[in-house]
Amino acid sequence: MKSRNPLPPLGWLRTFEAAARHLSFTGAARDLNMTQSAVSQQIKSLEGHLGQPLFHRRPRALELTEAGITYLPVVREAFRTLVRGTQAVTGQQENTVQVQCNITFSVNWLAPRLPAFRALHPEVHLNIFTELWEPREMAEGAAVEIRYSLRPADTVRTELLRSDHYYPVCAPDYPVTLENLQQQPLYDCSNLLSNWVSWAEDQGLNWENPPITYATTYMVGLSVAMAGGGLCLAHDTIAKRLLDEGRLIAPFGHRAPMPEAYYLLLSPQAEETPGAVAFAEWIRAEIAAEQHRA
Repeated sequence: MKSRNPLPPLGWLRTFEAAARHLSFTGAARDLNMTQSAVSQQIKSLEGHLGQPLFHRRPRALELTEAGITYLPVVREAFRTLVRGTQAVTGQQENTVQVQCNITFSVNWLAPRLPAFRALHPEVHLNIFTELWEPREMAEGAAVEIRYSLRPADTVRTELLRSDHYYPVCAPDYPVTLENLQQQPLYDCSNLLSNWVSWAEDQGLNWENPPITYATTYMVGLSVAMAGGGLCLAHDTIAKRLLDEGRLIAPFGHRAPMPEAYYLLLSPQAEETPGAVAFAEWIRAEIAAEQHRA
């Protein structure tokens, strides 16, 4: 009698890893571009194959069982081994790194520094993916992400890169005072706690809810401000280079601390990729040196 294959299908294992990472069938479905019912069915099939449950189904969340806790690192290490082995067979460079970050950070902070990174690490090749909105999770395949956010969920390794202060900026010689500020065209990035109302309250201004133009990226407001069309809120990470070059000025001395901050997120595979390790170390060093100079 032929024995049953002890190895479950690879797709079931991939679904288990995603569900364990999110502790959510919904999160895993979004990550894998599957339906929630398909994820649930694959997990049930895997549990049937193993002969024991991998998750406790709670009313609002999942929780790994003892078997799930034991099995998860085995599955993750198996996938890492497959990645390394495939790269060795295909000749794919281990130093090709997928980086995810928002478009304003990419253009205003990262891009001007890329020549310096390339000079230090010519062997590392970066693929940069930009986002307008804060993603719920790292993009599939991304090894490193720089996220501007309130504290992200700890679904992957997460560390604080820098906190900042926010303040209005405008073109040089733009005619603005605190007294007429709320009559000026004001621009901001939408859905942030670091906004015009909170800055005015921190400044002690009594505003009557002035009209504000919102965009899904700081790039719109920064571009309008540089063109002399009004003022936008900014912070050092995205505006320091423009201020140093004289393309923008900060007309008021007051700067308010941001609730949002910049975080470095590393995928489970990042520590296995020399290029991802080099890029993450370089990001940390660059931001630390910039803050030290400030």
